[in-house]
Amino acid sequence: MLRGADLDVPAGALVGVVGENGSGKSTLLRIAVGELTPDTGTVSRAGAVGYCPQRAVLNDSFTVLQHLRLFQVAYRLPTLARAHELINLLAFAGCERLRPGELSGGTRQKLNLLLALMHDPQLLVLDEPYQGFDWDTHQRFWALAAGLRDAGRSIVVVSHLLHDLHHFDAVGHLREGRLSFEEPIR
Repeated sequence: MLRGADLDVPAGALVGVVGENGSGKSTLLRIAVGELTPDTGTVSRAGAVGYCPQRAVLNDSFTVLQHLRLFQVAYRLPTLARAHELINLLAFAGCERLRPGELSGGTRQKLNLLLALMHDPQLLVLDEPYQGFDWDTHQRFWALAAGLRDAGRSIVVVSHLLHDLHHFDAVGHLREGRLSFEEPIR
């Protein structure tokens, strides 16, 4: 249960959220993106939101390309140019005709991340987005995140990896339903 978990992420900030299993990290993110309604309090978001849940939102009946086209329509994008740029950046070109069940776990997660990013949202909410990535893709992810931050995007990432904490402008610790920051978000 969350109790006064305040999270304000300014433009151009890359914020990490850490906490023990079951502490409410995923619940906090689901409330932040509007998937869950809080019992009390308010949530406000400026601009489009991209959400990469911990569990992939993929349908094994569709190919990668069909997923891209479905989200293109949902996001009202004129082209798939940004999606193809992300495919190249995340290094999984050539998979467009495959179904998610034919992909490795890491490549499924790349697609999950791409679907959250392809409409170039102002706010990115990412729940352990690099789960299953190999080291090279892990590094590509952080380069992408830094570029998005530098472009003024607000990014929230749940992480369990201590060696990733240096990437964040601030780290919030979720304990006993409360989110606390040791230093203010810069």
